[in-house]
Amino acid sequence: WGYGDWETALGAASHVGHREIASLLMSNGARPDIFTFAMLGQLEVVKAYIAANPGIQRTHGPHGITLLQHARKGGEGALAVVEYLEKVGDADIEYTSAPLTDEEKQMYVGEYVFGKEPSHALKISLNKNGIPNIMRQPDGVNRVLYYQGSHEFHPAGAPAVRIRFDVKDGKAMSLSVIDGKAILAAKRTDA
Repeated sequence: WGYGDWETALGAASHVGHREIASLLMSNGARPDIFTFAMLGQLEVVKAYIAANPGIQRTHGPHGITLLQHARKGGEGALAVVEYLEKVGDADIEYTSAPLTDEEKQMYVGEYVFGKEPSHALKISLNKNGIPNIMRQPDGVNRVLYYQGSHEFHPAGAPAVRIRFDVKDGKAMSLSVIDGKAILAAKRTDA
């Protein structure tokens, strides 16, 4: 999905609550994790994970979806897991995003290029809810951006990755995608 966010077919079935698909995948060798077990309502397995790894309930799954959200997708069959996770706490901590005004959001919207090929471009836009997104051009997947302050964001599913904008006179002129020691720099083309 980009920026370090990924999912397996079983992970996808788990976060949307498709028990039948999850069961089929596991019967063919797919490896379940705590998110799958939560969706399937496997209370004892989820308890064992948390007992063996205290705090693991705070871990986000694909796209930043929380463990409790996975359990809720399991419907009635996962109610015991939902109740348990609510008692344990910290299983539904979503990413935080500092507030931005509509005017502030607009300063980032644009196209940024980091090479000569058509695929060497990024587009920052606002989704239908007015939330900033980043997409690799020409046909990548839009990733929601979470504002961390000081012109810095992280994409959904990848809180360690930073997207930092250089802003001058109220308009972003360039951006850097920072993933550990790797840095990709892109200049705005529509400034």
